[in-house]
Amino acid sequence: MKSFFKNVLANIVAIVILCVVFFFFFIIMLVFGSMGSEKSVIVKKNSILTINLKTNIIDSPTEEQMGLFNFNDQSRSVLIYEALEAINKAKTDDNIRGISIEADDLNAGITQIDDLRNALEDFKKSGKFVYAYGNSVSQGAYYLGSVADKYYLNPSGMIELKGLATEVTFFKDFADKYGIGIEVIRHGKFKSAVEPFLRNDISPENREQLSTLLNDIWKNTSARIAVSRKIDTAQFRTVVDSLYGMIPELSLKYRLADQLIQKAQYDELIKSKLNLKEKEKLNKISLRKYIASYAADEKSGDKVAVLYASGSINNGDNYNEISSEKYIKYIKELQENDKVKAVVFRINSPGGSANASDEILFELQQLKKKKPLIVSFGDYAASGGYYIAMAADKIYSEPNTLTGSIGVFGLMPYYKEIANKNGIRSDIVATNANSQYYSALNGVSPYGVNMITKSVEGTYKRFVHFVTQNRKQTFEQIDNVGGGRVWSGTRAKQIGLVDELGTLNDAVKFAAQKAGLKSYSIASYPRKMTAFEQIFQDLNEDDVEARIIRNKIGKANYEILQQITNEKLQSEIKMEMPYQIKIN
Repeated sequence: MKSFFKNVLANIVAIVILCVVFFFFFIIMLVFGSMGSEKSVIVKKNSILTINLKTNIIDSPTEEQMGLFNFNDQSRSVLIYEALEAINKAKTDDNIRGISIEADDLNAGITQIDDLRNALEDFKKSGKFVYAYGNSVSQGAYYLGSVADKYYLNPSGMIELKGLATEVTFFKDFADKYGIGIEVIRHGKFKSAVEPFLRNDISPENREQLSTLLNDIWKNTSARIAVSRKIDTAQFRTVVDSLYGMIPELSLKYRLADQLIQKAQYDELIKSKLNLKEKEKLNKISLRKYIASYAADEKSGDKVAVLYASGSINNGDNYNEISSEKYIKYIKELQENDKVKAVVFRINSPGGSANASDEILFELQQLKKKKPLIVSFGDYAASGGYYIAMAADKIYSEPNTLTGSIGVFGLMPYYKEIANKNGIRSDIVATNANSQYYSALNGVSPYGVNMITKSVEGTYKRFVHFVTQNRKQTFEQIDNVGGGRVWSGTRAKQIGLVDELGTLNDAVKFAAQKAGLKSYSIASYPRKMTAFEQIFQDLNEDDVEARIIRNKIGKANYEILQQITNEKLQSEIKMEMPYQIKIN
C-alpha cells in the first residue's frame, strides 16, 4: 500500500511538472511568435494587394484580444488608419499592380467599410485595377466588393443583399412571469435602452428613430452599390426586395456579378491581366504584410497623436474598454508630451457610465487648453460616447456614424416577488431613514426613486449644458434633438451636432494644420499590447469566470447580462445607447 501511494504521488508530481513545462514552452513560443520578422517582408514585382477573410479591420488597438480565454490571431488585425494608408501607398507603388477583394464576410464596421470604399475608389484613379471574388457573401462584404471594376461570383455562391432591419427583444412579460421587478428612471422619450423592460412592444418614438436611422444608412449604402454596379435605383430596390442575390444566375442577370467562375479561374484571370506566364506564380500580399513591408520605427520630431477610444465607457482601468482611470493617464501623458503638438480623439463608443464619461471629459478639457483637440467619430458616438466629444475644437463624423443619443437612465432590478414565492424574505436594520433605499429583494424606496430621478434629471441637464457650449446652441435647441434620440452622421451634420463629415485621415490633417505642422508623424495611443502582455493580463484578471462567459455568449449579450447582474452597473446613472447595428 505504501508503494502504491508513492507511485500515485510520483505520477501527480510528474503531471504537474509536465503542465508547468508545457505552459512555459507555450509562453516562450508566444513571445517568439510576437517578435516575428514581419518588417523583413519584401513586396515582389507584379504583386496584388489582397483584402481577404483573414483580415480583421479594427478601429482601435484595444479591440484586439488574444489570451488564454480568447485565442484569436491578433496579428491578422489591421487598424483602419493603417489599412487606408496602405491602399493609398499602393496607388503609387510600382510593385503593386492591383487589388483583389476576396472577403465573403468582413469583420469591420459600416464606417470602416465606407472609408475602405473611398480609398479603393481613389486607388482606381491610378489606372490600376480592383477586382473582387465571392462565394457566400455577406451584405457588408458585398458593399465593399461592389466598388470593384469587376465582381466575380462562384457558380454555386450567393450574395446576401437584403437591406437593413433591427429586432428589438422585450423582457417585460418574462420579468412579470418570474417575479422580477425592474425600476427604471430615464430622461428622454427616445431613450429606449430601458424600453424592453417597460413594454411588450416598440414605442412609436423608438420606431420613428429606428426607421429614420436605418433608412438614412441604407440610403447611403444602397445608392453607392447601385452606382458602382450601374443598376437603376428602382431595379436595385426590386433586386434587394426579391433577394435575387441568393441565386447566382439571378445575381448575374441583374448585374450584381459580372461572371460566375471558380476561384482557380479567378486567379488565372488575374494572371492573364498581369501577362504572367502559365508557370509563373501569382504574388498576393495581404494588407497586414504589406503594412509590415514599409512600417518604420517611431520617428522623432513633431507628432499628431491619435487617441483611440473604443467600447463601453466604465470606471476602472480595463485595457479593452474606455476605462476612466486608464484614459485619464493617456490624456495627461499627451498633455505633458512636448513632441505631441495636436491630438485626434477617435471615438467608437455607444456610451456607458455617466460618472466615467464626466471624468474623461474634464481631462480632455484640460488638454484642449494646451493643444488642438480634434474628434473623429467611428461607427458609434452615442450617449457617453458623444458626451466625451464635447471638449473638441472640431468634430468629424462619418455619414453612417450613429450619433447623439443625448439622454440618461438608471436601471435597478429587484427580485421581491420571486423571492417571496420561494419562501425568501428579509428584514432591514438601519441607522438612517434611507440607509437601504435600494435592495435586490425589496426594490427601491419611494424616496429613493425621487432622489434618483433628480440625479438623472441633473445629469441630463449637465449633459445638455456641455453640448450647448460646444455646439453653440441653446438648451431648447439641443433638448429638441436630444431626448435620447440617435441620428445618422449625415443628419447630425444637418442639425449641428457635428462640424464636418469626414474620415479619421481628414481629422488628422486638420489637427496638423491647426497646430501649424508641415512635417509630422502619427503616434497611436494606447499602443498595441503584445500577445505576451495579453496572456498575463488574462492571468491577472480578478474575474476570470467573467471573461470565459463573455467569450462564450458574445460581448453584446454579456453587456446585457451585466446590466441585470452587476451591482456596480446597477447603481450607476448611464449615458448609453440601447443597441448596435451591424451591416451583415
